[in-house]
Amino acid sequence: MAILAISNLTKFYKDVRALSNVSLRVKAGEFVTVIGRSGAGKSTLLRCVNRMIEPSSGRIEFDGTDMRSLGRRELRRARTRIGMIFQHFNLVPRQTVIENVLHGRLGYKSTLHGSLGIYSDDEKNHAVEVLERLGLAEAMHKRCDQLSGGQKQRVGIARSLVQDPRLILCDEPIASLDPSSAKTIMDHLYRISRDMKITILMNLHQVDIAIKYSDRIIGIREGEVVFDGDPKRLKKKTVAEIYGSDAGDILFEESAE
Repeated sequence: MAILAISNLTKFYKDVRALSNVSLRVKAGEFVTVIGRSGAGKSTLLRCVNRMIEPSSGRIEFDGTDMRSLGRRELRRARTRIGMIFQHFNLVPRQTVIENVLHGRLGYKSTLHGSLGIYSDDEKNHAVEVLERLGLAEAMHKRCDQLSGGQKQRVGIARSLVQDPRLILCDEPIASLDPSSAKTIMDHLYRISRDMKITILMNLHQVDIAIKYSDRIIGIREGEVVFDGDPKRLKKKTVAEIYGSDAGDILFEESAE
C-alpha cells in the first residue's frame, strides 16, 4: 500500500517551471532515492511533500491525507509524521545535542510548552534511546557547534526519529560530508528503513550510493521523471538521459566500481 501518492505535481517559480506533472507512489517502508542534476527539481519535489514549498498544482496524499487541503493547524499535525533531514543540518549551534534532538517533539507541543522547552520524562528517555542507537550517547550534553559534520547529521537523524515519523525526507543528507561520514549516515538510514519500517525518500547526486542503498531510484531531468524503477535497471544510457550525455559515462563508471 502506498504511504505517499503524488499525482500531476507541478511547481512554477514565477515563469520558471521547476516540476512538470510529476506522478509517483511510494510504498510503506520503501527506500527511494531521487537523482538528477542540480536544478532538476529534486529538492522542490521533497519540499512540496510536506508543503515547505507550496505546489502550483497537483495532488499530494500522505498516509491517506490530502496534504494540500490542510489548514495551518492540521498541517502542523501531519508534519509530526514526516521527518526532515537537511544538507546543512539545521541545528541550533549553541544548544546541546539532546536539546536539538528534543526539538523534534515541538510539533506535539503547545506554543507555550514549546517556547519554554518543557518535555515529559518519556520524551527525554526516548531522545536518549535514539541517541544511543546512533552512537551519540556520550555527546548528548555537548554543544552542537563542537561536533563534526557527520555527528551533526546524526543529530539531525535523531531529531527526526523522536517525531515517531512514518516518512523521512532526506534532502542531500551527505553532500557536505567526507566519504567515511557519508557511509556512516547512509548505513544508519538504511537500518532505520529496514529495522523500523520507516519510509525514506531521499535526494542524492551520487549514483553509485543510490544504487547501493535504494530499493528504487527515480531520475528527474528538468522537472520531469525520466526513470522510475529498480536500481538494477539503471543503465548507462539512462544515466546519460538523466544527467546529460557528457556526464553519463563518468557517473555510470563510478556506479559500477
